[in-house]
Amino acid sequence: MLKTGEKILGYEVRQVQALPEINAVFHRLAHVKTGARHIHIQRDDPENTFAVAFKTVPTDSTGVAHILEHTVLCGSQKFPVRDPFFAMLKRSLSTFMNAFTSSDWTLYPFSTQNRKDYYNLMNVYLDAAFFPRIDPLSFQQEGHRLELVSDSSGRPELVYKGIVYNEMKGAMSSPDQVMVRGMMNALYPETTYRFNSGGDPAEIPALTHSQLKTFHQRHYHPSNAYFYTYGNFELSDSLAYIEEAILTRFQPIDPETHVLSQPRWKSSREKTYTYALAESEDPKRKCQACVAWLTADIKDSFEVLVLKLLEQILLGNSASPLRKALIDSGLGTALSDGTGFDADNRDTMFSCGLKGTAEDSGEKIQGIIFSVLQELVDKEVDPEMIESAIHQIEFHRKEITNSPYPYGLRLLLTLTGAWFHGGEPQKVLQLDADLQKLREELEKGRFFENRIESYFLKNQHRVLLTLLPDQQKAEREKAQEAEKLKAVQQGLSPEDLQELQENAARLKRLQEAPEDVSCLPTLARSDIPPAIQITKPRENPEDLPVVCYDQPTSGIFYFSGVAGIGALPERLLPLVPFFCSALPRMGTRKRHYTELVRWIDRYTGGIGLGAQARTRYNESGDCLPFISLNGKCLLRNIHKMFDITSELFTEFSFADHTRLKTLLLEYQAGLESAVIQNGHRHCMMLAARNFSMAAALNETWYGVHQLKAVKEWTGAINSNKGEELLQGLAADLNRIGEILFQRGNLKLALVGESAALGQALAPAKRIYENVGAADGNGYCEPQLILPGEVPHEGWSTATAVSFVARTLPTIRMGHADAPALSVLSKIMRSMYLHREIREKGGAYGGYALYNPESGLFSFASYRDPHILETVAAFDGAARFVCSGAFQAEDVKEAILQVCSEIDKPDTPAGAAKKAFQRGIVGLTDEGRLEFKKGLLALEKDQIVATAQKYFSRSLGDQALVVIASEEKLKSVHEKGSIKDLMLYRI
Repeated sequence: MLKTGEKILGYEVRQVQALPEINAVFHRLAHVKTGARHIHIQRDDPENTFAVAFKTVPTDSTGVAHILEHTVLCGSQKFPVRDPFFAMLKRSLSTFMNAFTSSDWTLYPFSTQNRKDYYNLMNVYLDAAFFPRIDPLSFQQEGHRLELVSDSSGRPELVYKGIVYNEMKGAMSSPDQVMVRGMMNALYPETTYRFNSGGDPAEIPALTHSQLKTFHQRHYHPSNAYFYTYGNFELSDSLAYIEEAILTRFQPIDPETHVLSQPRWKSSREKTYTYALAESEDPKRKCQACVAWLTADIKDSFEVLVLKLLEQILLGNSASPLRKALIDSGLGTALSDGTGFDADNRDTMFSCGLKGTAEDSGEKIQGIIFSVLQELVDKEVDPEMIESAIHQIEFHRKEITNSPYPYGLRLLLTLTGAWFHGGEPQKVLQLDADLQKLREELEKGRFFENRIESYFLKNQHRVLLTLLPDQQKAEREKAQEAEKLKAVQQGLSPEDLQELQENAARLKRLQEAPEDVSCLPTLARSDIPPAIQITKPRENPEDLPVVCYDQPTSGIFYFSGVAGIGALPERLLPLVPFFCSALPRMGTRKRHYTELVRWIDRYTGGIGLGAQARTRYNESGDCLPFISLNGKCLLRNIHKMFDITSELFTEFSFADHTRLKTLLLEYQAGLESAVIQNGHRHCMMLAARNFSMAAALNETWYGVHQLKAVKEWTGAINSNKGEELLQGLAADLNRIGEILFQRGNLKLALVGESAALGQALAPAKRIYENVGAADGNGYCEPQLILPGEVPHEGWSTATAVSFVARTLPTIRMGHADAPALSVLSKIMRSMYLHREIREKGGAYGGYALYNPESGLFSFASYRDPHILETVAAFDGAARFVCSGAFQAEDVKEAILQVCSEIDKPDTPAGAAKKAFQRGIVGLTDEGRLEFKKGLLALEKDQIVATAQKYFSRSLGDQALVVIASEEKLKSVHEKGSIKDLMLYRI
């Protein structure tokens, strides 16, 4: 083991710290010559993570850091190919590859289980970051460029193009993004945070190629670099590789990237921002209002912990005093975007407020916030709330999970703020000293009361921020852009226009030119492990329908329950996802909702429900819909968690109509926020919905039709018959619970170490004894009739970009063609759609997805400036694979991509829960292994034959759905090959 002060490969070991909670050792090193920093977390985890990060501090909103993140991945000195990053996605077994731009840093991380792959990827990542080509054409493709196109009358006109340009147009179409960016702009007016690091579409075109290169020279230097490694590979090997490949080639510099603290105000301020709202929408109560404060220095780990606890105390659950007062006020429908504590910036911030408010609600909302805070100071904070908050911190520190990122990357993201700004990052991972200090401070009395007073009541560095809808904003910005482009065009000489056209032609030739990527490292088929991850339950000595998984879960116990819902009456099915959302937050016949949610937070790491519509892995392919309930707790709280679960199953109640209405309005707000962020997913669900019962239910539950149904419910409830309708809704929800929670309809799984499983069997048995005794079985297909027509639709909403999806039925897993279809989806995306939709079209992404469970094959685009061109690209992708214009090497790369998804590791708990659900739907380990064997045996001729079998016919009669602005939809409705789109409004 390394020791503090030891020298190794040009580095000095600055710190070594055991992390017993996660069975790991923390190492912090510094490179003596260049000053490069390195953190290594040694842990017996085969999923190893590498990352290099740079502090990137923009001085404008041109998106320079974001565009640079994209552009450095477009070729480097050692790998002078057009797109090494996306090429490596095909040549790797990585479990994660990406790049992130934050407000003041840029990060390039990957994870893999394969040692050869690890060093292949490190080689490409390091050369890309430190020695990129930053070619002018790559800058134009990824960032922005001017191109001449023909307008409706055939005259040439200038337009802006570029992947980041369109990405940020899409991002800034979302009110949540505008709100959070506005908060940063308002609270940090004298620091880098006032700028939009992703790029403001109105300012992106001002960035020059020269400025981009200059930004790289200063920021992407070892003296400004932060290296990170995690897992069971040897640290010395990584250090030697980095030293030889990078650090020996640089001299130290002062990158001047230190972010100064924002000077504090002597009096509070007010700011107003606007977002675009469609003219068809009702602007009433579409505002947001919040109060935001600048709080502690990110380097003060104790105060950061205190503020995290205050976030949990004040806002953590429905009974938290600030959250409850805001929601109960009726001034809004949900907490405002950005609500909570943010510990990523040099100065941390805290905000809270409401969305779905009236324009004049800001002062009232601010009044409620300060009234609650003052009352807490005057009457003291409930000690039970403090203990509950501490429990939540302790639980989530202890839990090992790979969602939404691999565990090694999750650890890195928790310590970036402190590390990049000169704090002590290990304290973020090991809180024992700070928790002990907190206990000592609590013994003295009035600790949190004093902090509430200093951070909120007496803190003048705060802003009352209001976000207003503007139904003319989109049209006004479009007109401003057109006027700007017109002025630019008028100022261009014929020679300038000729140069633009030649530039566009050069870029197109670059994008379409075949490339020799043999310089890039790759894996072979022999590097793919033939086995699959298998998790078997242990034999259960009790005569119970309970599946037990003996897994090393690091002192946490997991519970999973499933209830079939196929027997629900058709009219109740659309209510299922809201039932799942509301049940653990409604209260029961025994206790008020405030008591219930506090009980859950005090003794568990969370209890949640979700609805799934799955397809059985048998010849019938019947739809199998069910609700899953998942809970987790520390070992000492197993009996408490089962008490809570039993009460939810047997004493549920929706009788509190005021609470029911509040939850419904919150639920609607969440659905509305997701439309633009998940536009491609909504498109695919709409396109798939009439091909199978499972697809129809999933769209009904999680798609546009769920939002439309909820809008109808809330509209009716706000009418003069509201109480009557709430009564009916409560009765329907109670009926769902009565049908679901019956002895013959429950299946349970317990996951944990052997001793924990022994503790859990008795309370699990009591659940069966307490629920209804009916033997009815809901594991059947619902009695629904699918519409016969194939969707061919356009759905309008307020968005500056489009989302396009096409879906067609193929075959399901178990058929001999299924492995080939999985591979075809990767070939289409990486070899055709990526080039046509992203590189040439400027969309953020183009996708081809095969679902082996349903047999549905989907094409999609995300944040797309085009519609007709994208539909043509879908057709082109089909022709491409049918032509066989790819090589055996391309087949191998596609197989690598599919296998990297199959072999992506799960945590012990995650593996067990997945195994349990595979048992529910009938997916056997033998079937999974057979599918992988089929993949590894694929050859090119088999792939081409499968492509011709399913894609040689015209795709024009398959489902097609577009989400875009009303103007764009009307335009494509009147011309081109999709003029028969049925138009709807979201």
